[in-house]
Amino acid sequence: MGVKSMKVLNFGSLNLDYVYTVDHMVMAGETLASKEMHTFCGGKGLNQSIALARAGVPVYHAGLIGEEGEILLQTCAESGVNTDFIRRVSGKSGHTIIQVDRSGQNCILLYGGANRSMTREYVDEVLGHFAKGDMLLLQNEINLLNYIVDRACERGMEIVLNPSPYDSHLDSCDFSKISWFLLNEIEGRQLTGEKDPDRILARLGELYPEARVVLTLGAEGSVYRYKKEQYRQGIFKVDVRDTTAAGDTFTGYFIASILEGMPAPEGLKLAARASAIAVSRDGATSSIPMREEVRS
Repeated sequence: MGVKSMKVLNFGSLNLDYVYTVDHMVMAGETLASKEMHTFCGGKGLNQSIALARAGVPVYHAGLIGEEGEILLQTCAESGVNTDFIRRVSGKSGHTIIQVDRSGQNCILLYGGANRSMTREYVDEVLGHFAKGDMLLLQNEINLLNYIVDRACERGMEIVLNPSPYDSHLDSCDFSKISWFLLNEIEGRQLTGEKDPDRILARLGELYPEARVVLTLGAEGSVYRYKKEQYRQGIFKVDVRDTTAAGDTFTGYFIASILEGMPAPEGLKLAARASAIAVSRDGATSSIPMREEVRS
């Protein structure tokens, strides 16, 4: 593969997902017995690093884990993600408590934990190992995002932002420093105030004319836009079992296509194939396919 000789850093979340199978969602004042309980490794940061690694990209992950986070470190290492910049801090790792009822509906309680414990010293230490032309991938599940964007831009890094979950923490970020936006319709609407996909793309083009944008549209596929170039890609139809890792798989594989110098239409197709495989399986990280499988 003709991968550009740049380094890829994903500065992102590492979560433990505690999933409880219940008869119904617990109500105020109620004590409810859970039928099953499973622990999974997740977080948008971790999922996207694993997607990058499985797509064949050598990726460094920077993030913080708490006292019970050893399994997160192991999961990264086993998936081929470089863990040199993952640090342990006191207290708990970021985690979710997820109730899943009989009909498959879920409700999620998120605790930021170690993911919200970034310090400027830690950010500076990590970014000190990267240089002009290296790529930085970010999501919005860690603190100090605005500081990371500013410092990475000063170093001349190419910044890819997946503004998810979209909240007020993003308001302090200088989006003019972003090279690539990878986002879905909901995030596009929150960012631009527009509902129609074409209007979202047009508005992003007005606000950030130098940024490239990939907008994912669920069952309607995805669109790439940069200045006057625009390409659409449909989805590959499969029996859908679990959509949890679809977006993160798409992100990892599309970034792999950028690094390999693929034209945008080919990159969209590769990412669409990978996410179709992911949604046909249960689980988050466990559903992300390897590159050979996507190719075949």
